[in-house]
Amino acid sequence: MLIRHPDDIPSHDITDESLYLGRRDWLRTAGISLAAFVPLPSLLKAGDDDKPNSYRDITTYNNFYEFGTSKEEPAENAGTLRTTPWTVAVEGDIRRPAKYALDDLLRGIPVVDRTYRHRCVEAWSMVIPWNGIQLRELIKKLEPGTKAKYVEFTTLFDPKQMPGQRSSVLPWPYVEALRMDEAMHPLTLLATGIYGKSLLNQNGAPLRLVVPWKYGFKGGKSIVKIRFSESLPATTWNVAAPDEYGFFANVNPAVDHPRWSQAKDRRIGEYLKRPTLPFNGYAAQVASLYAGMDLRRNF
Repeated sequence: MLIRHPDDIPSHDITDESLYLGRRDWLRTAGISLAAFVPLPSLLKAGDDDKPNSYRDITTYNNFYEFGTSKEEPAENAGTLRTTPWTVAVEGDIRRPAKYALDDLLRGIPVVDRTYRHRCVEAWSMVIPWNGIQLRELIKKLEPGTKAKYVEFTTLFDPKQMPGQRSSVLPWPYVEALRMDEAMHPLTLLATGIYGKSLLNQNGAPLRLVVPWKYGFKGGKSIVKIRFSESLPATTWNVAAPDEYGFFANVNPAVDHPRWSQAKDRRIGEYLKRPTLPFNGYAAQVASLYAGMDLRRNF
């Protein structure tokens, strides 16, 4: 089924990899300051340097500590995960709390495809063609209450299926969260696939969060619970290393990680580094969410 996107987001038909690689209509926002806003049509520009990474790159080089801490281990170890049947519990200040079968949870919500830049806090990046749903459409369906200020996402905890959880490298289960306005932004997705194919286990099957202007650790994978709350949730990396991993995790080249610079990143498959863009190049769309905030303190 072909879904056309709103005018303020680039469109890509769901196709196979070879056709995707020929479609290079990308948002180019180099040189835009955090406070700058320009009409989105002027940002749409073909660019060979923003072509999608290959399906092989995307499915073999992953951060997913539930299956191991090296980039290769998720692809090697994720075969133990059983993704059918899959249920997602919806809790908190919401009109329709329940434990949903995944198909029932997503039923009636249009599938979209989006190709986004992604930036890892470790200073590497990829370009990934996702398919899934806009998170805001699910939130509308679930009808949050007036006290719902944050949306929290929890990953499956099952050390038998996820061998990395047998270690104490992180406090399990993995939890991430967004402010409600971030969750409702049209760029925010719940992804179910890449390149028009179903997500593989190592990429967060069957349901993962995608927030392209934030560092990759914000994208919770294999989600089994969504909770709406009034208070700021405790998130996994922010609890494990608060001086290194802030709650907001907005891509900001001016705020270094304590152990390395964030001014540049290396696109997987390339040798030379490229300048890191504020909000990962999506400043024109999302910078207004943080107007008046000190982005060095709120990292």
